[in-house]
Amino acid sequence: MTPRREVIPRMVWAVVVGLFLGALFTKIAVLYMPDSTAREFLTTAVSASLGPLSIDLIAVAFVIGPLTVSLNVLSIVAILLVALVMRSWF
Repeated sequence: MTPRREVIPRMVWAVVVGLFLGALFTKIAVLYMPDSTAREFLTTAVSASLGPLSIDLIAVAFVIGPLTVSLNVLSIVAILLVALVMRSWF
């Protein structure tokens, strides 16, 4: 059994890689699928954003953001696919 401290980073990596893979799947679906209800269902996204975050440390100031996450059906499928592959390989 994997210790708990190794599970969290693995889950975070699965979500991050899955989101990137889901974005790729979405771009491919938009380019190659004909206009249809299925394409609308697969590519309609719900977005959440955070930011911008300003940090001023007197000597150095910078702004991060806004950070936006778009989630659609293809992103969820990609996250599950990456988690399944990671589970079988590691």
